[in-house]
Amino acid sequence: MKLHELRAVKGATKARKRKGRGTASGQGTTAGRGMNGQKSRSGGGVRPGFEGGQMPLYRRIPKRGFTNIWRTEYTILNVRDLDRFDAGTVVTPQLLKERGLVKQVKNGGIKILGDGTLEKNLTVQANKFSKTAVEKIESAGGKAEVI
Repeated sequence: MKLHELRAVKGATKARKRKGRGTASGQGTTAGRGMNGQKSRSGGGVRPGFEGGQMPLYRRIPKRGFTNIWRTEYTILNVRDLDRFDAGTVVTPQLLKERGLVKQVKNGGIKILGDGTLEKNLTVQANKFSKTAVEKIESAGGKAEVI
């Protein structure tokens, strides 16, 4: 059998209903919409979330807190991730992106956190550091520079 010889099994496909094509078709006059009412009219129906006048779910559920749209988000990276660089390397955001450690830099930049250990002296340039990250970088003989 070849690809162009493929056929659907008999009875697998069904002809679509041709609505509003006369009474003999069985779907004439009202075209399967029933007699009267909101859903039978053109453009009729209710909006999404409408529950027939009952207080809708999105209004019944309590709302709490708010989202600060000006919040600065950082792309986080741990000290253990920096251990793969050679000793004496200047680690910049561009270098991190090239090596695939960071996929995208968020609006706040890169923040280095202190999880893990570091045994090489590196000069790390980032937008923000945690206290433990600075301690671990400097104890390994490196430098933490804020951009």
